[in-house]
Amino acid sequence: MSPKHAEGLRERKKRQTREAVRCAAFRLFEQLGYPNTTVEQIAAAAEISPRTFFRYFPTKAALLIPDQLTAPVIELFLKAPAELSPIAAYRYAVEQMFADMDGPVWRDEMARQRLLYTLPEANGALYMTYIETIELITEALATRLDLPGDDPRLRITAGAMTGVMMAALHNTPIDPAAISRGLNFLDEGLPLTS
Repeated sequence: MSPKHAEGLRERKKRQTREAVRCAAFRLFEQLGYPNTTVEQIAAAAEISPRTFFRYFPTKAALLIPDQLTAPVIELFLKAPAELSPIAAYRYAVEQMFADMDGPVWRDEMARQRLLYTLPEANGALYMTYIETIELITEALATRLDLPGDDPRLRITAGAMTGVMMAALHNTPIDPAAISRGLNFLDEGLPLTS
């Protein structure tokens, strides 16, 4: 077995473990409520040790962060048709990602979003996710536009795109149409006049 293939298997195993822990946690959150669920209970339900839990998630609130959605959106963004503007390409990626979600995945994502935006304990993790998302979009914009990664326009654009997601998701259930409308509004230059 080649080292590259072995590394792929390790990464797949890590991803499977993360998802098993996340699924076990959400089952417990539904049964016991988020505040009443301990890391020890989650670890036991996922058949791992609490120490292993912390290798995958630094806190219980980190389970709520949609890190499993970021990489597919960035990948779709980079593969979007070249004629699309950067914001239209991002809208395309987000729409594709939501279109690929089936019933159980959609239900789980909606439950996670409800918790994420209503639990004060998740605020710090959510903020860090937004910062990381801005960095990832900045890098993807630099690649897509063939611009230097330190071009300040990229970070500003990435921040605006992330801001659309924040505004569309905060305290509401996921509404892909609202995200698309927000990205369209941004792509049109934020026309506030009627």
